[in-house]
Amino acid sequence: VFLPRNFRCDCGNSKFKNLQCKLLPEKSKVNSGNKYNDNFYGLYCTCKRPYPDPEDEIPDEMIQCIVCEDWFHGRHLGAIPPESGDFHEMVCQACMNHCHFLWAYVSQLAVPALTKVNSLEDEGIVLKVEESEEQKKEIKKEGGVEHQETKEEKQMEQFNEPSTSSGSACPEVRRTFFSVLYVVTKSEGPVCKLKELQSTQFLKKDTATFWPSNWRSKLCTCADCLKMYSELEVQFLTDECDTVLAYENKGTSDQETERRDPLMDTLNSMNRVQQVELICEYNDLKTELTDYLRRFADEGTVVKREDIQHFFEEFQSRKRRRTNRMQYYCS
Repeated sequence: VFLPRNFRCDCGNSKFKNLQCKLLPEKSKVNSGNKYNDNFYGLYCTCKRPYPDPEDEIPDEMIQCIVCEDWFHGRHLGAIPPESGDFHEMVCQACMNHCHFLWAYVSQLAVPALTKVNSLEDEGIVLKVEESEEQKKEIKKEGGVEHQETKEEKQMEQFNEPSTSSGSACPEVRRTFFSVLYVVTKSEGPVCKLKELQSTQFLKKDTATFWPSNWRSKLCTCADCLKMYSELEVQFLTDECDTVLAYENKGTSDQETERRDPLMDTLNSMNRVQQVELICEYNDLKTELTDYLRRFADEGTVVKREDIQHFFEEFQSRKRRRTNRMQYYCS
């Protein structure tokens, strides 16, 4: 069953007037937080087709967008997805336009999409092309930032170097400079990583983007960015418990807990002969106890503690008699 994040039940509101909600009896008429997309009607992707699609003969893996939570065919993302093991999360084209700030992070955090080589495109061969350093510089021009940082580093080194001439700054002057620099830096507050990335040129495309497992932890969490996430209703992007990997780990843990059965754990600790004997004894006990309790049900009488104790005494007695009558042969 598909349910988006933070989805609330509609029982008790205007959608189901005659059904009262047992969790929240006093519920508003409409759950404004619920979003009903095409997935609720069995339609997915930009092609708005069902899954599985009986008319689609092309084998294609569907990938879920972590923002809108819709599922997309890999061929309808505007870019060829990387190998499934290379990325953990995907943001579709529409959500990239909605979360426009993510484009500033793409060059540093996102996993590059695969690129078709023109000479091999007709043959359907896809190669993974890594961007060269020159291409990265063309896409993201620093605009003199590197030169400026180098210049500032050289100035800092000059202040740190010991004075060797009479014209060099004295230690008091250096201490005064660093005190002023500390005060200015402290007054400015924490630096916004997003503004630093947006100060340089970056490339926007009408495609989906693919991200590694730990990319969310590297998003800026300054006050301005947190306010922006709230306005765009994507606060969950900074929640590490919301990641695909977190949900997969939780699902695996829940399945392992549900699968654990004391009887099966006991059976697994036994050899084959002991397992067969235990299963036979269990089936005999179940059959005889069911027949014994049926008598009380037919007569409409109450089962007492003495009745259960009497049953198990008789059961053990019958078991000993069966064991004594058994004959063992050695070959």
